[in-house]
Amino acid sequence: MTDTALAPLTAKDFQTDQEVRWCPGCGDYSILAQVQKVMPTIGVPRENIVFISGIGCSSRFPYYMNTYGMHSIHGRATAIASGLKASRPELSIWIVTGDGDGLSIGGNHTIHILRRNFDVNILLFNNQIYGLTKGQYSPTSEEHKITKSTPFGSIDHPFNPLALARGADATFIARTMDRDPKHLQTMLARANKHKGASFLEIYQNCNIFNDGTFEIFTEKATKSEEVLFLEHGQPLIFGASRDKGIRLDGFTPVIANLNDGYSANDMWVHDEHDMYKAQILTRMFDDPFTAGHLPRPFGVFYETSRPCYEEVMAQQIDDAKAKKPADLDKLLRGNEVWTIN
Repeated sequence: MTDTALAPLTAKDFQTDQEVRWCPGCGDYSILAQVQKVMPTIGVPRENIVFISGIGCSSRFPYYMNTYGMHSIHGRATAIASGLKASRPELSIWIVTGDGDGLSIGGNHTIHILRRNFDVNILLFNNQIYGLTKGQYSPTSEEHKITKSTPFGSIDHPFNPLALARGADATFIARTMDRDPKHLQTMLARANKHKGASFLEIYQNCNIFNDGTFEIFTEKATKSEEVLFLEHGQPLIFGASRDKGIRLDGFTPVIANLNDGYSANDMWVHDEHDMYKAQILTRMFDDPFTAGHLPRPFGVFYETSRPCYEEVMAQQIDDAKAKKPADLDKLLRGNEVWTIN
């Protein structure tokens, strides 16, 4: 093997010769760039990395990653990834999906891969709109959203993706955004490090059909007052002057001002392993344009350890092999057998 073969990989090694075909200014460009930067750091050879997508703008991702990949079926990337992980557990598998692909037609598959806890990474690009099909409302669009398919405003109540993932007993849930590259890279690395199904929601701007929907969280003028960055073991503090924090009044989060007699010691200290407080955090989902609203949390909400499906399945197969060979006729007949006179 030559020295060249041993050279460490770089972001450029994960770029393909395919023309990247998203609308100019799309948030997907930033996500792609950060994923390509993180891949060389995970310590996995390119031939053992697989990107699987469904249908949607985000689902063009496998074409732009110089790894193995598959542009699969609408909403079924999770099902295909489950089969691959079960048969090739050594692979690092990344599922790229969107709020329509992963929460509408693919919603059922999403909750089941989370509860089964395959060791895969799910990246859900949330732009709160159907971009590929030209601007219809999606499962995460806000109520009263006027789109081509809802000219009088959507009457649907939207999904809260992280609350959905928590309800499906996901072992890792986190949120980040396309316009904060450093935070995005950190969350990608954390998702990869987790053993089990990681669910990372990424706020992604669709500048053609839903431009600016997350602007209040990404723009410098408002970000510090509207975003609460979660850090394990640290108090929940935010604000341009770091003068606001979150306290719990019973089970209700409230804003406290550090200039009004409170200190950092009075604030809620984030614990990534507290499932009850994680549930509260996922529900901190106020309309950012209403008075007195809470900031939107970003970071790792919850992480826990649970056996991975593919490992338990492999162990079950090994245990079965160690026992006396099964009688196929008896197995096919089953336990419920009756005689017709």
